[in-house]
Amino acid sequence: MRILVVGKGGREHALVRALAESPGKPELFCFPGSDAIFEWAQPVAAEGLESLVAWMAAHSIDLCVAGEESYLVKGEGLANLCEKNGIPCWGPPKESAQLEASKEFAKEFLVRNGIPTARATATDTLDAAVAAIAGEYPTVLKFDGLAAGKGVAVCPDEASALDFLDEVFTQARFGPGRVLVEQCLTGPEVSVFAAIVDDQYLIFTPARDYKRANDGDLGPNTGGMGAVASRQLVSPDVLATIEEQIVKPTVKGLRHEGLPYRGFLYFGIMLTPTGPQVIEYNCRFGDPECQAVMPLIEGDLAGFCLAGAKGELRTELIAFNEGWSVCVILASAGYPESSRNGDLISGLENVNNARIYHSGTQRTKDGAWQTQGGRVLAIVAGGPTREAAVTQAHSAADAVGFAGLQRRRDIGILNF
Repeated sequence: MRILVVGKGGREHALVRALAESPGKPELFCFPGSDAIFEWAQPVAAEGLESLVAWMAAHSIDLCVAGEESYLVKGEGLANLCEKNGIPCWGPPKESAQLEASKEFAKEFLVRNGIPTARATATDTLDAAVAAIAGEYPTVLKFDGLAAGKGVAVCPDEASALDFLDEVFTQARFGPGRVLVEQCLTGPEVSVFAAIVDDQYLIFTPARDYKRANDGDLGPNTGGMGAVASRQLVSPDVLATIEEQIVKPTVKGLRHEGLPYRGFLYFGIMLTPTGPQVIEYNCRFGDPECQAVMPLIEGDLAGFCLAGAKGELRTELIAFNEGWSVCVILASAGYPESSRNGDLISGLENVNNARIYHSGTQRTKDGAWQTQGGRVLAIVAGGPTREAAVTQAHSAADAVGFAGLQRRRDIGILNF
């Protein structure tokens, strides 16, 4: 089997490794990839989406796995082009990927299908957004488009709201787009992932990520400073409620509205005092939750994804470890406001009983690793209990160093 994974970050590194460990030992390729990913997969000479799909067709690729969301909605859409060329794709077509690409589209879909979510108002100017907020703080502001995980702001006061609205409407940081002004929900968050194949689905191991930069869940919002994953993370009753009130109606709604879907779907959920509510959809695995979840998957992930892309949900091909997995992110100096590149990384060879996923690294000419991005590495370890996984993950992370390293030491410990 020949598989091509699309993406370049820590999520894709985890996906590539999990696919490589499948019993069939598939031949793996990756675009655009990274130096670390290319230790598991072969690079692809392509210049863009159409060039990439043409390369896949010419090189008899059996399966394309969408890791990075932007390719799903670029141009004609990755899955759409794959279908035209007869290549099975584990990832939804462009029209369905609007669930992630447009916050407004997703909100309207949720409301139409009676899926619990926060009330919201769409606005297209700074003044309209301020009027919609109507002095009610805290409030949640969401840019209606892809923003690499940086398009959502939880604003406790007017000053923080105006700062975000200035970024969106005045500075156009994310490009043109509207803003959803949304009710601020309260409660613990949980990330639920489902593999969806037409009208069928399989729920994967739930996870929880840590968004704030500093211990105690303080500091600026980030793309995620770590994650914890386990089937024990939420009670069976809560997971059953999420399935009945959120997952099933979503799958039914997709079918009813003629939105084809074969791939992973991420449900960002807030466990409010009145029950679970959807915060957002992502049309792929989360990052860094993917790095925490992948080591808990047992069996033939490559075969599972290929069958799914062809329209068959083969649940017997995979199983889930019942233990815990903890992912600790090591970030570069300046993150999340900026990132410093070129700092030499030491100690990777001293990491034991843990997995290392590279999010932002690069090989030097002499073969050493250096930082090349905001979130640099994910150190992931598991155990039969949360405590065992936490101890192992943080112990492994202690072995790695580079100038300006930022890290939270309460990942897996702080419970929220």
